[in-house]
Amino acid sequence: MPDAIKYPSIAEVCEKALRLPCSPALLPRLATALGSDESSGQEIEALISLDASLAGATLRLANSAALARGKVDSLQEAVLRLGAKEIFRLAALVLVNRWESVQALDGRWEPGDFSRQCLITAIAAEALAEHIGRVSPQAAYSAGLVCDLGRLAIAHGCASSYGAIRRHCEETRGTIETAERAVLGYHHGDVSARLLKAWNFPAAFIDLADYQFRPGEAPADVVPLLSHVLAARHIGLAMGPGVNADGYLTAVPGEFLLEWGFTSPILEAAMAATAERAAARLGEKLTHGAMLV
Repeated sequence: MPDAIKYPSIAEVCEKALRLPCSPALLPRLATALGSDESSGQEIEALISLDASLAGATLRLANSAALARGKVDSLQEAVLRLGAKEIFRLAALVLVNRWESVQALDGRWEPGDFSRQCLITAIAAEALAEHIGRVSPQAAYSAGLVCDLGRLAIAHGCASSYGAIRRHCEETRGTIETAERAVLGYHHGDVSARLLKAWNFPAAFIDLADYQFRPGEAPADVVPLLSHVLAARHIGLAMGPGVNADGYLTAVPGEFLLEWGFTSPILEAAMAATAERAAARLGEKLTHGAMLV
């Protein structure tokens, strides 16, 4: 009898992901600084300066034609021009997009697809939060952007094993997370939670990742944020940009969303707002192409 196939453990997948030269670890520090009335422009500038790609993107955005009011040649001036909300949106996209770009993924992933899907989810979560007023739009945006990073980590750390996960989906007609757990013993929500903890994200984000496929068991304090992200994910899947074949193999917790007030009219209104914002943010990159920022 042939030996059983040994798949990478969750610890091995996370260790491999955490060794990558760039990560979203700067994001919670920047979110704290931007959300504090006591933080100065110089402190925010110092954080942005820790990441060369983020610093360059900040200056490029501040000098873009849409914002042109004279050339900006310093980060401090760029921070003042853009404001906290735009700085955070930019930083979140830069850090997640760059983490995607250093990973060797298989042929079912087109360049930029993962970041594109995460960004759509983030924008939808933000739009829902603004409309409902139950959670912070910035928290909803952040959570929507990073809650699925475990998908990248599994695709990267289990590249040679991913065929078995897809075969399990095809044979059972089940969800991707069910197939991951059946084959690997864990799923990308488990991996996301571990990575967010290692990167010092807030506890609510870690719990959100951990309970995203069993929302009925989630702690009461995380349910409002979790419901927004799950509703936003549904909007992103319905819209389509960045979603590969695996992405559609995700169950929608319809009863849970209805229980928390995410009715069809609310979702439809948020989808319209998301489509408008995403088109303005991404332009021709909305449907294809690497998202270089």
